[in-house]
Amino acid sequence: MKNLLVILTVIIGAFSASARNNYSHNQEDLPIAAQTILKNNFKAGVSHIKIEKDFGKIKEYDVILTDGTEVTFDSHGNWKDIEVRQNASVPATLVPKAIADYVNQNQKNAKITGIEKNRSGYEVELSNGVEMKFNSESRFIKYDK
Repeated sequence: MKNLLVILTVIIGAFSASARNNYSHNQEDLPIAAQTILKNNFKAGVSHIKIEKDFGKIKEYDVILTDGTEVTFDSHGNWKDIEVRQNASVPATLVPKAIADYVNQNQKNAKITGIEKNRSGYEVELSNGVEMKFNSESRFIKYDK
């Protein structure tokens, strides 16, 4: 019985240790693809990085830039979510052209302050508070509340 308790304690300790998130201030701790996106699209430097793990394997990177911009990358360095300050815009190079065109035509004075990419498509937040959904081909689906 004691051996079983010792084994269970070791297993639980190993899982909890491997599930811990790490923090960094060093951009070089990101995958090369994420480093390139940050370098080519954002002027602000990295304030800190939260490296999220799931059972010891890196799940995603949550990056906070010095200007308050938040960018989430998957384990390979592809962006998943970008949020900027209310008076700023998500860099145009990271917004699919069809989405940018639709927003410009239908929400004339609004800026894209957030964009999330997932399997089903994109969710976009605008500076005027409007939220929109687009499919994976960047076609408008609906306004979201």
